[in-house]
Amino acid sequence: MAEIARSTPTAQDLRVQELGFHTESLKGRSIEKFFDIDLDAPAQGFSLPDAYDVDFKKRAEIDASNMTASVVNQAIRMLMQDGYGTIVIRNPGAKHSIAVGILNRLNLIIEGSLGYFGCGLIDGPNIRISGRVGWSCAENMMSGTVLIEKNAGSQFGAAIRGGDLVCKGDVGSRTGIDMKGGNIIVGGDTGAFTGFMMQRGRMVICGNAGKNLGDSMYDGTIYLGVEPASLGVDAVWGEMTDLDRQWLTRKLRMYDLLPQGGIGAFRKIVAGKQLWNYDNLEPTEKKMVL
Repeated sequence: MAEIARSTPTAQDLRVQELGFHTESLKGRSIEKFFDIDLDAPAQGFSLPDAYDVDFKKRAEIDASNMTASVVNQAIRMLMQDGYGTIVIRNPGAKHSIAVGILNRLNLIIEGSLGYFGCGLIDGPNIRISGRVGWSCAENMMSGTVLIEKNAGSQFGAAIRGGDLVCKGDVGSRTGIDMKGGNIIVGGDTGAFTGFMMQRGRMVICGNAGKNLGDSMYDGTIYLGVEPASLGVDAVWGEMTDLDRQWLTRKLRMYDLLPQGGIGAFRKIVAGKQLWNYDNLEPTEKKMVL
């Protein structure tokens, strides 16, 4: 097993921890190559191996009204392979599993609503949806952005690991369940058990939250603009810092969700960390925690 190299934390380390991130430097591990770096074209940054070389100025449209979801997804891949960097999907008809498994930089515009499991397993695209989405939108999202103009169903952003997932309307229950990183931003209200078993990342709720907010959260940060029906097990109120306020202001302004009165009303929820060693507690102690 790799040895964890420990050292005295620097000012930068403390700043990172205050923002809710955690780092650990491992030594003695082999390095596996996940990204290709083109040193001759640094502006291109990082890209996945075998990713398509697309041009965002090259635009195509897909009319999905008479297509199945699998045919729509195949059409997206064929267009990316041909170098199209901006794709518009019209008449999606609330079909399930649209725009899943896109591991490429892409500007994807969906004019309409999606069904269940839309935009899941993505790594890199920037997606804008003019309508609503069903359950489990952007499940296991790795990077990129997804912006929904209206409302979203339950399990919004389940197991998300990176990127920005934004819904300007309301979302259902278990938003961000098993969240492992990235940012989830909700312009309206969320349902019960939002942030359930959250592990890393940040969640911003501009409105109210349902019962058991942050229940059994292991780590991460939730920012709430109004009121929760109740906090869940091991979710506690945290102290807002200047870094929290700066980050909130920047993120909400980016997606045109900054309240007119600013972010002064926002509060912070973090893990109480009483369940971290839950299996080691005595039965009487377990009863006190629960």
